[in-house]
Amino acid sequence: MCDVKKQISLYIHIPFCKAKCYYCDFNSFACMTDLIEPYFNALYREIETYAERLEDHAIKTVFIGGGTPSLVDARYISTAIELCSRHYKISEHAEVTMEANPGTLSIDKLRDYRSMGINRLSIGLQACQDRILKSIGRIHRYGEFVENFEQARKVGFSNINVDLIFGLPSQTLEDWDETLEKVVETGTKHISCYSLSIEEDTVFGEKLKTGEIEPVSDELDRRMYYLAKEKLGQAGYRHYEISNFARKGYECRHNLTYWKSEEYVGLGAGAHSYMNSFRYNNIYSIDGYIACISDGDLPVENQQAIDIKEKMSEFIILGLRLTDGISATEFEQKFGKALKDLFGDKIEKLRKRGLITCCGDRIMLTSQGLDLANQVFVEFI
Repeated sequence: MCDVKKQISLYIHIPFCKAKCYYCDFNSFACMTDLIEPYFNALYREIETYAERLEDHAIKTVFIGGGTPSLVDARYISTAIELCSRHYKISEHAEVTMEANPGTLSIDKLRDYRSMGINRLSIGLQACQDRILKSIGRIHRYGEFVENFEQARKVGFSNINVDLIFGLPSQTLEDWDETLEKVVETGTKHISCYSLSIEEDTVFGEKLKTGEIEPVSDELDRRMYYLAKEKLGQAGYRHYEISNFARKGYECRHNLTYWKSEEYVGLGAGAHSYMNSFRYNNIYSIDGYIACISDGDLPVENQQAIDIKEKMSEFIILGLRLTDGISATEFEQKFGKALKDLFGDKIEKLRKRGLITCCGDRIMLTSQGLDLANQVFVEFI
């Protein structure tokens, strides 16, 4: 274990995809494989530039996201991890996650990931019906997920998350029930259940404008959410964050960094960072990112100082995403002011509406509050 004062999380962005899913508005790009080599060369240089800035930190979690990190040759990922280990102090028991998609994995790749120190996989399934997978632009079929999941287990991955989406066009409550059943049967340790949000600059956004698809009703969306809470709870998963369920001890430590308003550094095109009271992001385009680093510059833009008022707001809003909520004691220790003195009236108003509850020094969303979370959050902006 590294003997340092500050802990921080590290995010590494791999923006390449085989195809862009119809709902995706992440910083990802299809059919740009010719840029993989120059992109990683630029990423390696960015890793090196942070060596001095992070010399007094221990990296407690690493998350390699995308895009589809499992699309690229494993040697690129291996070199990135090797450079991080050389230039940064990685905690002995760090959680090291990599996102992967069925159809881009093989048992050899999975063995390589294990050997390079990756100890957690996040596999994007989304749905178990092939007709739905095809309708949302996924490149894989359910059988490939089953095969890849079993391969991951075979090579030693015990900590695996499965990503699911509900509220998809043409998805029925019965479809969602079947997906939950099948994922529970895998014995996976963590399940993320996200409600579909149709964004403008996506294939679904265009299809919505032309009337090719319709969003599911709010009633069906909520029924799907309640079903997930019920079935996963009965199966032994703890609902620890609005969209996340885990076996005891398998909560995603990296994402807890975000929800607890702790510091993180993001590397790669479009990656976001929060460090020393500043938030900033890297240039989004792959070409721009490569060019900036080739010129010897940091690829940073949109740097913003976060003042004490905004820190308080984020502590509350992000913390309330967790079902354990926030601690008034921790708030006072962090900011030197009592939570009730600053937000007592708002907390009481929300409590009377049945959206939050208080237990000891903790404040958390009620079941109704989970449904109307945005109405709660807006009170603290």
